[in-house]
Amino acid sequence: MEETHFGFTQVPLDDKQRRVDQVFHRVAARYDMMNDLMSGFLHRAWKDRLVTQLQPPKARVFHHLDVAGGTGDVAFRVARAGGLKTDVTVLDINSDMLDVGRERATKKDLARQVSFIEGNAEALPFPDSEFDGYTIAFGIRNVPRIDLALSEAYRVLRRGGRFLCLEFSNVDIAALDRLYEAYSFRAIPKIGQLVTGDAEAYRYLVESIRRFPPAEEFRNMIANAGFDRASFVKMSGGIVAIHSGWKL
Repeated sequence: MEETHFGFTQVPLDDKQRRVDQVFHRVAARYDMMNDLMSGFLHRAWKDRLVTQLQPPKARVFHHLDVAGGTGDVAFRVARAGGLKTDVTVLDINSDMLDVGRERATKKDLARQVSFIEGNAEALPFPDSEFDGYTIAFGIRNVPRIDLALSEAYRVLRRGGRFLCLEFSNVDIAALDRLYEAYSFRAIPKIGQLVTGDAEAYRYLVESIRRFPPAEEFRNMIANAGFDRASFVKMSGGIVAIHSGWKL
């Protein structure tokens, strides 16, 4: 039986998705608030940078897919950046996260531009060459079979389409890495307990960051999925990285 890691615990590969889903069901209502608290609001700047790299054009129709983006945080940025000719499909495996996103889209008057679909990154429910852009922010490390998700991203993109992934990465500065690790494992679960009543869910999220491949290795995985010009740029001392690839 194939195995993967749920945090630092080895579990059967087929069981990882169920456990991840349980985590996000528990924290969905306060997920974005926790992102603010955990990152000191830096996640907003990181997501802004992601959309700046995407650069959805205002002059033509642009069909975009945002995966694992249930609350709509990235999708709303893409819709606003591209304007009325841009439509965004949000796909997430977690129905509670999607409910939060739909409610937010209505409040932001973006329901016509942004739609929400429940689905799995490993088996996207879309035809080949459907989208001009694909983003996934802080979600790919929770996918049990990352290679399948990358293959599916390549399949649904049109020629000339761009893949962009914002994810936690490996810190380059030793002193910062020690400080970041201490904050992650000691403070974040406590914040999770105070805000959501669930320290264990955030302990898992921290552990999953440490299990994710280094930036160079993940860039190679993107290239192996068929993407050209695979690259990455690190931010905030390497705490996060934006990986990019083109379907040419």
